Amino acid sequence: MAGLIKRSDIDEVRSRTNLADIVGDYVTLKSAGSGSMKGLCPFHEERSPSFHVRPQVGFYHCFGCGEGGDVYTFLQRMDHVSFSEAVERLAGRLGYELHYEDGGAATDHGNRARILAANQAASDFFVAQLATPEAAPGRSFLGERGFDQSAAERFGIGFAPRGGALTKHLNKLGYSSEDLVVAGLIGKGERGDYYDRFRGRLVWPIRDVTGQTLGFGARRLLDDDKGPKYLNTPETPVYHKSQVLYGLDLAKKDISRGKQIVVVEGYTDVMACHLAGVTTAVATCGTAFGVDHIKIVRRMIGDYDNADTTATGEVIFTFDPDEAGQKAANRAFAEEHRFAAQTFVAVASDGLDPCDLRLKKGDGAVRRLVTTRKPMFEFKIRRELAVHDLETVEGRVAALRAAAPVVAGIRDSALGIGYVRSVAGWLGMEPTEVQAAVTEAKRHVAPSGPSKAPQQSQSAPSTQTPPEGFGEAPAQPGPSIMNLRVDAITRLERDALMAVLQHPDVVGAELIGKLTQISIAEPSLAVVRDAIASLADRALDPGWASAVADEVPSSFSTFVKQLSVAPIPEREERIPVYCVQVTTDLIERDFLRQKRELLGVLQRMVRESDPERYVQTQRDLMRIEAERRALHDDA
Repeated sequence: MAGLIKRSDIDEVRSRTNLADIVGDYVTLKSAGSGSMKGLCPFHEERSPSFHVRPQVGFYHCFGCGEGGDVYTFLQRMDHVSFSEAVERLAGRLGYELHYEDGGAATDHGNRARILAANQAASDFFVAQLATPEAAPGRSFLGERGFDQSAAERFGIGFAPRGGALTKHLNKLGYSSEDLVVAGLIGKGERGDYYDRFRGRLVWPIRDVTGQTLGFGARRLLDDDKGPKYLNTPETPVYHKSQVLYGLDLAKKDISRGKQIVVVEGYTDVMACHLAGVTTAVATCGTAFGVDHIKIVRRMIGDYDNADTTATGEVIFTFDPDEAGQKAANRAFAEEHRFAAQTFVAVASDGLDPCDLRLKKGDGAVRRLVTTRKPMFEFKIRRELAVHDLETVEGRVAALRAAAPVVAGIRDSALGIGYVRSVAGWLGMEPTEVQAAVTEAKRHVAPSGPSKAPQQSQSAPSTQTPPEGFGEAPAQPGPSIMNLRVDAITRLERDALMAVLQHPDVVGAELIGKLTQISIAEPSLAVVRDAIASLADRALDPGWASAVADEVPSSFSTFVKQLSVAPIPEREERIPVYCVQVTTDLIERDFLRQKRELLGVLQRMVRESDPERYVQTQRDLMRIEAERRALHDDA
């Protein structure tokens, strides 16, 4: 076993490494004068930059959360590696040969390094297999979608053969089958036999911002493959699907430079965009675009409130026109308030996704798709209006009632006034009528998140002025349990979160998991729900509530603590039953919301001639009803 790395080598690697280059893989940095750079802290959620880096000195420090250290500390905190592994990684980056106290070679410093090495070996194997006769269906798939060999090489695409070829290959390289199970590359059957997870499929490597392969996404090719259309690496010590974006390693520089990111829905869409010249495209990996993805995006584009609104970034979403795409659009709109950047939606007029659009109409059509995007609020409002018959008085009134809450949720007052006028024009109503409906809706909408400059114009001066010194302004009083609205829905949401925070063992992991997937109407409680979702796998660990308090933005920490200590309105002996019941009630409320929406879809489809969609909507309705009944059976 090798000894310690020599101190002289540790110092030499540190001195040769530009800290800003390493940090810049994770955070967009700007000059802050006097040899200092700053950006959004990667260790805590913040709206304006308090994370400072001094490359000349070789240290970083966050004046918001207090995190600080050198380049080794940064890698240890960001990638959860040991000190020795951090040194070895940087030495490899420099091509510097390390020396050890006993003259030995590098030690394997844990699972992470082994998993990453196995993933890279697997990636190399898959790439080589793409040229074999067995991979002909994969090459045909790529060719039919307009991707040639150079495109496959650019994105590292490979082919996973059948017959346990990957396991045999990696075993010969010294990786045990147990190593490969931990890496998610192979599975283990009930009888103890091992099998390749990816078989007879086209494979995309999923990499982090530094280019390390964390996992894979595999596309079904063969008719006798009964698995899902896309199969991803399961959760591993290095791969967490909610915290990675496919294509970010290729897009990060242009995202940072242009302050723009385009979020598409699949691997081939990312490829099509990049090949067409939209080199800021990324995609999620088998999961919805969520809170953790937003944190990554905000750091990449330097998304924070600042006086220079011309520097505000752009987040552009593309959605498929099918039901899944519409659900994704609704989720994106629900999280829109988390960005200070301007948010847009790009949907082709004929409903084609970027891959099909490039194939049928060329690279220019993909570029135009992005340049002709619409502001998120306009997209949402027009969708609300589109489901009503605007030729009738009743339809226009119903459309106004549907659109008013959307306009009421716009935080920028000038932008809100502009949309009042636009909605009035679209509906053929007087602006005063629309304004009255919006004013009424505002009583039930609590805007949250950063204020934004108008989407159509980014030249208006900001009303916010940063204080002297470093970082964010002193935090204003955050949300309080005493200031929550007193309507029944908010009370139910509050009480359910209190139950989860105070008695997670009683509520149980299954119900907590379901709770994290539902819609929360009160924005401040939604932030707490998001923190619970990110830590759900630790719900039964000691210090659960404290962990949630640490996870939320600092201004919400006291709010979480209030929810964690507030008296539960039930007798002691009834608390277990109460906690399960109140959590179940909140989840069921969301099921009923989904059911109501689907019933509305069915009603609107009566005059349509799309029996396939009608049947699918009925199936979705039956599935939701079955889940709702199962909820009560479990309770």
